[in-house]
Amino acid sequence: MAEAATATTPRYLKTPDAAIHLGLSARTLEKHRCFGTGPVFRRLGGRIVYAIDDLDAWAALGTRRSTSDPGSGVVHPAKRMPTDCVRR
Repeated sequence: MAEAATATTPRYLKTPDAAIHLGLSARTLEKHRCFGTGPVFRRLGGRIVYAIDDLDAWAALGTRRSTSDPGSGVVHPAKRMPTDCVRR
């Protein structure tokens, strides 16, 4: 009896794959992580991983309908932010 191999979609992505998913460089995503301005991540052992749902939720914060639309959230640049601006 041959078992069919099922293709599974990964739940978590390592930094390079998460960056590709977002259309960013891996270095930019690392900077976001260090400055606390990026998506939620998990540390599994010594490895940093991102849940796809968390990546999509973070990217959705930047959704706008026009340049004058204030939107409902902010995606900060990958730089050190004043402590009152950083989301926790």
